Amino acid sequence: MKYLRSESRPLDPIDAALVTALAEDARTSVAELARMVEMSPPSVSERLRRLEEAGVIQGYTVRVDPAALGRPLVAWLRVKPLPGKLVQVAEILRGLPEIVECDRITGEDCFLARACVRSVGELERMIDTIIPFAATNTSIVQSSPVERRLPPVRAAAE
Repeated sequence: MKYLRSESRPLDPIDAALVTALAEDARTSVAELARMVEMSPPSVSERLRRLEEAGVIQGYTVRVDPAALGRPLVAWLRVKPLPGKLVQVAEILRGLPEIVECDRITGEDCFLARACVRSVGELERMIDTIIPFAATNTSIVQSSPVERRLPPVRAAAE
């Protein structure tokens, strides 16, 4: 990870406030952010540019409800590749558009993947693509008591 202005400089309180505000609403204007942190818009723009260059801000996005896209069924797949098939399984997972995120993890399984599908039948067909190369264990999401969120953002002074 790149750091701001020096090799070890953490976020200052203003940077932390900007990151937190943008995580809550990526459409917040620079003018509104400037008002929030009591700075000029050009100064805030420069800070955002530095945060982007440092890799703190990696992009601006929108949250979409998969059900509104016709994909009401969400499942987590734990995937354990057969011996020698790890790279091939990673490629298969990358190639499945239903897989919306995937992490390589420690433990008995190698991958944890989140899929958004139209039906149990579609989920089954997707799993059938994977199982010649890996064992899978699937859990269907019933609800999400904690939605994806920003990890704690702490400024250097905290």
